Amino acid sequence: MTKYAYFHNAIVPIEQAKVSVMTQTFNYGTGCFGGIRGYWNDERETLYVFRIREHFTRFLNSAKMLLMKLNYTPDDLAAITVDLLKAEGWRQNCYIRPVAYNGDETIAVRLHDLHAAVTIFTIPLENFLPTEGLRVATSSWRRVDDTAIPARGKIIGSYANSALIKSEAQLNGFNDAIVLNQDGHVSEGSAANFAIIRDGVLITSPVESNILEGITRRSILHLAEAEMGLRVIERQIDRSEVYLADEAFFCGTGAQVAPIISIDHRAIGNGEVGPLVKEMQSLFFAIVRGQNEKYMDWLTPVKN
Repeated sequence: MTKYAYFHNAIVPIEQAKVSVMTQTFNYGTGCFGGIRGYWNDERETLYVFRIREHFTRFLNSAKMLLMKLNYTPDDLAAITVDLLKAEGWRQNCYIRPVAYNGDETIAVRLHDLHAAVTIFTIPLENFLPTEGLRVATSSWRRVDDTAIPARGKIIGSYANSALIKSEAQLNGFNDAIVLNQDGHVSEGSAANFAIIRDGVLITSPVESNILEGITRRSILHLAEAEMGLRVIERQIDRSEVYLADEAFFCGTGAQVAPIISIDHRAIGNGEVGPLVKEMQSLFFAIVRGQNEKYMDWLTPVKN
């Protein structure tokens, strides 16, 4: 279904976007990636890309942590992505995946003196997680620690941690999991930020809890305060506290706003999607689809 990719500094047919099995990043996970969504507005016949420059800023920051030397700015990558999307011609929701990788064909275990490159491809994508209510567990795995692999970067190798967490949860009959950090406090989901609402206060784990600095998370915290009048607190969350939440949810590029209705077989609130998360979900989806004029500066329009 995908026809094109940005590869070797050009938009090429997807069949040409290939790397060798000897590529250093393929062997060691020494690369980084991004995840960006585009939302199709049928009425305007326009694809809206959500916070593209913020995503590419984080992407380049992740590359910086890996000592990658990339000759791109966020605006450069945004312009390339718009051209790629125009070539692809999606008339539906889609997902954009930029990847920075070391293209050297070597088994050297290091980060310096390597040749970094960027590739970008896109795929059609609707809901990555169910949006009507998730049943999650607390993972037996711990979140990768920032002193081991930079937690605030989207480092390819660290997503083995996410895969272990997600597979354990699904094999045990859950949709997903929350994961604790090395101190035993709630960090995030397998690949999404996490928050609870308790007594009308939105509480979410701080960046010091080894979370990814989520762009959707940042947007949701702003909307909760500015549009819904909620008090927002970033602090450590104990495992048992989540059982007492009135509402809970994941958020992220993939998750969007995904309500949680039970954790470890314990109902959250009354076991149904709560009114505040439902309101937040509606607000978020209206914004990303270009249906809220106040937040159009969060969107980059792509006309086919």
